Amino acid sequence: MDLVIRDTRVIDGTATPAYRADLGIANGRIAAIRRPGEPPLTAPRTLDAHGLALAPGFIDMHAHSDLALLRDPDHSAKAAQGVTLEVLGQDGLSYAPVDDRTLSEVRRAITGWNGDGGDIDFDWRGVGEYLDRLDRGIAVNAAYLIPQGTVRMYAMGWDDRPATPHELDRMRQLVAEGMEEGAVGMSSGLTYTPGMYATGSELAELCRVVARYDGYYCPHHRSYGAGALEAYEEMVRLTRDAGCALHLAHATLNFGVNKGRAPELLALLDEALAAGSDISLDTYPYTPGCTTLVAMLPSWAGEGGPEAILARLRDDTTAERVRHHMEVLGADGCHGVPIDWATIEISGVSRPALADHVGRTVAETAARRGEEPWATARRLLVEDGLGSTILQHVGHEENVQAIMRHRVHTGGSDGILQGDKPHPRAYGTFPRYLGHYARELGILSLEETVAHLTSRPAARLRLPDRGLVREGYRADLVLFDPDTVAAGSTFASPRTLPVGIPYVLIDGKFVIEDGRRTGVLAGRSVRRTPGVR
Repeated sequence: MDLVIRDTRVIDGTATPAYRADLGIANGRIAAIRRPGEPPLTAPRTLDAHGLALAPGFIDMHAHSDLALLRDPDHSAKAAQGVTLEVLGQDGLSYAPVDDRTLSEVRRAITGWNGDGGDIDFDWRGVGEYLDRLDRGIAVNAAYLIPQGTVRMYAMGWDDRPATPHELDRMRQLVAEGMEEGAVGMSSGLTYTPGMYATGSELAELCRVVARYDGYYCPHHRSYGAGALEAYEEMVRLTRDAGCALHLAHATLNFGVNKGRAPELLALLDEALAAGSDISLDTYPYTPGCTTLVAMLPSWAGEGGPEAILARLRDDTTAERVRHHMEVLGADGCHGVPIDWATIEISGVSRPALADHVGRTVAETAARRGEEPWATARRLLVEDGLGSTILQHVGHEENVQAIMRHRVHTGGSDGILQGDKPHPRAYGTFPRYLGHYARELGILSLEETVAHLTSRPAARLRLPDRGLVREGYRADLVLFDPDTVAAGSTFASPRTLPVGIPYVLIDGKFVIEDGRRTGVLAGRSVRRTPGVR
């Protein structure tokens, strides 16, 4: 036995009542659990955990740490929350599989998510090579989804057209290779170019490949605004027909058209679950969303890639078409809803000279400059090289609470770590669930909340030895104070670390000890179990 944790309140991830016990750890696994009155455990090191709850490490089902894990060994943004595993490759855009052209283009396309990567040695091209890079040592564990938009970019560029049979074969091959190399599934960003150009039948063909490897499909679907329920239904139908498990990314309903409509979404999901569909979802416990400013543009403006977008924005006639589409018609990039510039807050810029935009809405900056909001947004897009990130204040608290109660719900931060004023969910999602929603509001019991953040995502990821406090399971654990745990991050101070989480272990090693990061790099890639069904 390497370590004994004494007198802790075990919340084991099953949603059953907590119990008191001592826990023994050996060789990175939970070696023994002893309840009061049973023979005591001994080890060279003992931690008195009286007053603390012990839970499985939290699993962030929607993370954007694809480069952050490589550039920031500390990674306290997630480690300090008790996160021991992140799922990367989200929203259909990431850095593997790529060739040299695709890598250059995807770096440019998601600069707002991850930076331009100029500080990263991109010494990989395939999924397996990227996972090997993670295995050199990272702050927390990471699993990977094959990004469908990147796959499409690789196979056929940025064209808005159906794939040819040859191109579809190439995409199937890339997805199969990624699954064989350890990816756990495939993601899409169906309001992001070029992934949004894919038809339902194209997506279904790729999902069939994912299903052969017992993976899951994780779509950011075609709308969270106008037509949101129809967009959800498309994903349910598509994956049912493809025989593929479905995990709905940041599954909420936003914009005024969807206020109070969460029960309709949950009824749709319950019907599909009753009919045998394999469905789960994740959400973050906040109302505003976060993405890039360029993502708000209509899809036709994105055809051809970043340089083509900039050329259209520089052309007055084309830029006016873009404005009309966004402000009058409702661009598909903005979920079919005419954009309200008063809801679009700039959270980060790539070029320091533009920092005065950060923390203000586009409407506020436009008013200060005495110009129309589109003129401000257009100038920022061009001058920042499409690298600006935004907070979009369009959510509804009643929808957030209703969805988090659902039996297939899991937690996902959707945490973008770039920018001077990132969304506080990047630093606060998991303690906010435990503190604000469980302890303060009682939306879920503490035991239920822990299950949502641990065993449910582990089951979706098909992980046989994570997500529960159980003998033989990996010692990825978090110790927190149920009475004080809370998110420190706010919209005003988004990089503030949480309180009430003094210890986090990965593979039996302390990555957070006495509330401080230890510097231990115990994280590795978590790969899909080999084999096809």
